[in-house]
Amino acid sequence: MKYVGAHVSIAGGVENAPLNAAAIGAKAFGMFMKNQRQWSAPPLTAESIAAFRKNCKEHGFPPKYILPHDGYLINLGNPDPEKREGSYRAFKDEMERCMQLGLCCLNFHPGSHLKLIPPDDCLKLIAGCVNRALDETENVCAVIENTAGQGSNLGASFEELARLLELIRDHSRVGICLDTCHAFAAGYDIKDSYDAVMKRFDSLIGFRYLRGMHLNDTKSVLNGRLDRHQSIGEGELGLEVFRRIMNDPHLDDIPMVLETIDETRWPEEIRLLYSFVR
Repeated sequence: MKYVGAHVSIAGGVENAPLNAAAIGAKAFGMFMKNQRQWSAPPLTAESIAAFRKNCKEHGFPPKYILPHDGYLINLGNPDPEKREGSYRAFKDEMERCMQLGLCCLNFHPGSHLKLIPPDDCLKLIAGCVNRALDETENVCAVIENTAGQGSNLGASFEELARLLELIRDHSRVGICLDTCHAFAAGYDIKDSYDAVMKRFDSLIGFRYLRGMHLNDTKSVLNGRLDRHQSIGEGELGLEVFRRIMNDPHLDDIPMVLETIDETRWPEEIRLLYSFVR
């Protein structure tokens, strides 16, 4: 069974996220847990935590189908030790917020070498931060999102994602989130070679590690390396790939989160995706 939703707003408090998801007909959702463009934020209050848990329960959102995303400023691969430590502290704070909210996953972008160190050295730094965070927290799975490969960002290739998995010690608490826009922009032709791409993903990484997906059409051409999302069916991917996704049993029972550009269309896009299920 598929669990489709969208990355919803937490305006007014994290407790509003499940309400916003329910209002668009979602069965899953993504969210930030604080302002994604600031380093620090006030702690979650006991009232917000209780209300979040209550609203999730009342609207039928088990933790398994909620995929929170960490802040955009975090770079666990920063070659500068002081700046990397600041990113680590922010990442650990996000993991701890997941623990407080009773969530089981934290989605994050791997990081960037900033063209200052070799890519594999950067991957080792990222893995080191993840290993440390897993040692210092409990129960939350670190979910690595594939990137579009823009600039010096790592994680665009399945090989780099597999290398990170190899470097992370606790495989019970690490996973992958596959973003359709990013995959196509990074050169994976899920539009015309869907089966081949998914077979390669399974060979190098394994579907057992797939903990979520971001369903986005893209403004980027194949291998264009641009992280530019588009509404479903209106970008380079078109509709057919999403029909394939919605009928692929390998992708059952995970949160599938829209991050498309027009949030007013999310209810329509959710209905469209479910209409593809045979």
